[in-house]
This record gives sequence, structure tokens and C-alpha cells, in this order.
Amino acid sequence: MKVGLSARTLALSLIAFLGRPGYSIAFGLPQQAEELLRVDAPAGISGGNLVVGLRSEPKTMNPVVSNDASSREVIAQTTADLIHINRSSQKAELALASSWKVSPNGLLYTVELRKGLRFSDGVPFDADDVVFSFKVYLDEKVDAPQRDSLMPGGKPIVVKKTGPYTVTFELAQPYASAERLFDSVVILPRHLLANSYLEGKLTRAWSLSTPPKEMAGLGPFCLKAYVPGQRITLQRNPYYWKVDPQGNRLPYLAEMTFLFAGNEDAEVLRFEAGETDILSRISAQNYAVLKKEQGSRGLQVYDLGPGLEYNFLLFNLNSTLPAQAGGVASKQTWFREVKFRQAISSAIDREAMTRIVYLGLGTSLWTPTTPGNKLWFDSSIARPARSLVHSRELLKSAGFSWRPDGTLVDARGTPVEFSIITSTSSSQRTQMATMIQEDLKEIGIRVQIVPLEFRAMLDRVLQTHDYETAVMGLGGGDIDPNSQLNVWLSSGDDHLWNLGQTKPATPWEAEIDRLMTRQMSTLATDERKRLYDRVQKIEMENLPFVCLVSPDVLVGATHRIGNFRPAVLDPQTLWNSEQLFIRDERKAAK
Repeated sequence: MKVGLSARTLALSLIAFLGRPGYSIAFGLPQQAEELLRVDAPAGISGGNLVVGLRSEPKTMNPVVSNDASSREVIAQTTADLIHINRSSQKAELALASSWKVSPNGLLYTVELRKGLRFSDGVPFDADDVVFSFKVYLDEKVDAPQRDSLMPGGKPIVVKKTGPYTVTFELAQPYASAERLFDSVVILPRHLLANSYLEGKLTRAWSLSTPPKEMAGLGPFCLKAYVPGQRITLQRNPYYWKVDPQGNRLPYLAEMTFLFAGNEDAEVLRFEAGETDILSRISAQNYAVLKKEQGSRGLQVYDLGPGLEYNFLLFNLNSTLPAQAGGVASKQTWFREVKFRQAISSAIDREAMTRIVYLGLGTSLWTPTTPGNKLWFDSSIARPARSLVHSRELLKSAGFSWRPDGTLVDARGTPVEFSIITSTSSSQRTQMATMIQEDLKEIGIRVQIVPLEFRAMLDRVLQTHDYETAVMGLGGGDIDPNSQLNVWLSSGDDHLWNLGQTKPATPWEAEIDRLMTRQMSTLATDERKRLYDRVQKIEMENLPFVCLVSPDVLVGATHRIGNFRPAVLDPQTLWNSEQLFIRDERKAAK
């Protein structure tokens, strides 16, 4: 008589047993009751397929290595984080974490996790997944984009499991709004990726050719199918951890399909034809066309006002220049004169630029912090109108003068002229450069426009420093000042006007360093606001960037989409995807 089970029989028995609701993979231990998050949103209808236009094909499904917009947009639907930034309110709120508390000295964060949650493949989520995820993101060999933000004070955050559902995060120094750091760190499934990590292959995991069954996440959707060059389809995650006010598990949608368009115009055509339901990042020109059609096409376009993107004229103030760039060095004598930069700013017609380049769908700027940043924009900063008279006064006081033919010359009699490099991939910025060219002609300055392929332009600005001025744009994923440390600190990787400094090159840069460092570790929001307001004023006074205009965030959706609440922060249209639903019940039927 046999009293034991074969290995195969035991394995099959365990699989059958563990598949039962209420049990975890920990050999039959009772699964914790689910601590679900109830969202405050109108109830929707379950079922249906939402079709979204995507400008380009994603490169990966791996959140650790993704750095292109299309990959991030798809991955955001399959993943979740501990603490999330609400794209509408722009404030941090609980997600996979059920609570967090901060020690009085601001160095220790204790995060309690929601109990009973599972990845999309049914495997339970706990503190081990969190510790594993942060270990991956902090690993220098992995070189994840999130690593720099997880090192406040230049030292990595120390992450420890202190209970099955409790994790502590110890910082080297106080870091204001540290909870916002968690938004960019999606939690990885340790059971699927631990081996790849140990073998040094994690960065190659989860390519687009990986079978869906080998991937899992904590987002509202999971991968169903990928057709190269055409589309990627996601399906509802049956274990998603949010419910609506009536207790119905979200998401409402059964599927979400991303169609690859190739460019904006093709994407708009598909939207017009009714092939897609949602459209993001519309140009002002396409927005104007769609707005005329929205009454008859069953669609609606939305102008959300300025986002976080800011366009600017950049002066080359780099102390390191290529050997063959003698012309740049000589012109830096002008560029380093603050009155010269102020004169250029005063001569630029920002209102005309907003009207012509963006058809009025934009906001003129004098600092990089846009009105789209609800919490940190300093509304008290003056926004002077264009004044050629004031521009000439500034130039004259700085030792410049004019020849009889109107040409501006410096104290040595050298005509003032310089070039502006732009990217051929942005017709708007090329148009801005052309308008600057015309504006500066009125004060006797000759400007040459040099269009370059995008990567060639970036190489000149970031690597060789072989340029005179450039029209560029930057944007942030978050509103918090700490997200701009890489730009404003003199040692920052994106301190574009003078990269690679070992110490501040000017007294005003040293003051910005002090202010940004202070606000970074100041826990009182009012005091941080006062410090960052001062940074904005220093920038406007010294103008390393001559800010120009921020385009409005323009999006569209068909009338059949319910709970559509677009926001200025990325992802603008799908940030509340679990709440979206198809209004037409016939189309929603399975």
C-alpha cells in the first residue's frame, strides 16, 4: 500500500489547490483579505475595447529600461507604484501603499502595503516584491533611468522589509516631497524577474516578442497580443486592486488596443475616420481642423491650457568649447553680458509667437515654470511687454552702438551676429527661430538659422558645445521643484548653458545652488515655495534661458468614451484608464 504521492502528483495537487480563491502560493497559507482602493468617480459600464492612437511603435515592455514615450504610455497601463501622483490634482496619493508616515527628522519613510493584492497572473504581491524592485532600480549595473532620483544627497535610499507588508525607506538627508519619488518606480514581479536579474539579463527581459504569459504587473491591464507594425492589445487585469463607488472591480474596459500610426497626421486621420477613440498631443494646426469637425464627427477636442513644456532661446555659455569653435568663443563676450541677454529678451515678440506658431493656443513665458504648474508657478513675476526702446537702452548701457546703416556693433566695432540651431523635427521651433531672426533685425542684429537633425543638434548642445545659440524645449514629468534639480544645480546633467561645471561659474548660479539645495531638504511647503519663487526671479533677471512660449495641451476623444478627464501631466488622456468606459452598451457587449 502506497502512503505517499509522486512528485508529479504532488505538483498537480498543489497547482489545483493554490488556484482556489483565498490561498497564496505560500503552500496553502490563507490569502489576506484584499485591501482594495475605492475611487471617487461616476459608475461606468463594463466591457468594450478602447482604441488609442500611438504615434510610434513601442520599443519594449520592460519598465526598467523604457525611455521612449510610446513604450512608457503602454507600460503605464500594465504597472503600478506605491504612491502615485494624481494627474488632475497634481498631488501625491496612495496607490499600492495603504499608508505612509515620515519620521520627525524626515529621514525614514515607513510604508504599509495593501494586503491581499495579486499580480495579473494571480501571484500574491508583498514586501519582497517592493524590496526586489528597488534593488533593481538602484543597481548601478542595471543603470535604470530612475536611479538618479533615488539617491537624494548622492547616496542610494536604503530599503528594508520590516514585515510581510511593511517596507522602510531610509534617506541620507531630508528630501522634501520624497513621496513623489515613488511615482516613477513601478513594482516588478519578483517571481518572474528575479532569475533574469541574478543572471544579469534583466535589461533584455520583456521584449515585445516575450509571450504574454511570461509577463505580469499590477496595473489595470495586461498584455494580450502584439502584432508588429500594427497594434498592441491589452486586456483587463482580473486582479486589479481598485473598485468603483458601488464596489465593482475596475477597470471597466475589457480591452485596450494601441494602433501604431507613424506620425501625428496619420494619427489624426485615423481619429477623424473613427478608427481610434482617443488622441493626445495634438498640434495647434490639427486641433483647429478637428474643432471645426467635432460637431458632425462624434468627437470632441479639448484645450487644457499650458502644460509643463517650455520653449527657450539658449545661449552657449560653456567654458569648454571645441578647438575649431573660435567664433563661438568670441561671441561669448556678448552672451556673458547680462544686459545683452536682457536686450534680446525684450526685443522678442512672444505674443506674436504664441499667436502665429500656436494659433493662440499657448502662453507666453518669462520663466521655465509655466502656469500649468498649479502649485509652484509664481504669479507675482512681472511679464513685461515687448519693447525695442528698452532693448536699445540696455544695449547702449552695455557699450554697444549702431552704425549709420542700423547694424549693431560692440565696443570694438565688430558687427553683432550669431546663429541659432534648431531641430528639423520641430517645425514650431524652427518657426520660433525665424521669428526671433526677424525681431532682432529691428535692433540691428543679424541672425542665421541652422536647421539640424535632432540627434545632431543634441550632440552639439550636450557633447561638443559647437553652437552659438539654440531654440529648444524642455518639459517635466512632475511639477515639484526637485524634478528640475538636474537643470538648475550648476553640477546638473541638464545645466544646458554651461555643462560640466565643477563649481558655479557666476554668483547668481551659486545662489540658485544654495536655494535649490535648501528647498530640497526643507519640509515646510510654504518655505519651499518662497525659496523656489526666488529661483524663478533669479532666472528671469539673468536669463540663461530666454523663455518664449508654452504650448497648450491639446487632446481629443470620441463621444462614446465615459469618465474622460484629460490632464496636463503625462499620461494626459489615460491617467485614469481604469475608470474609462464605453457609453454605447451595444458596442460594450461581449
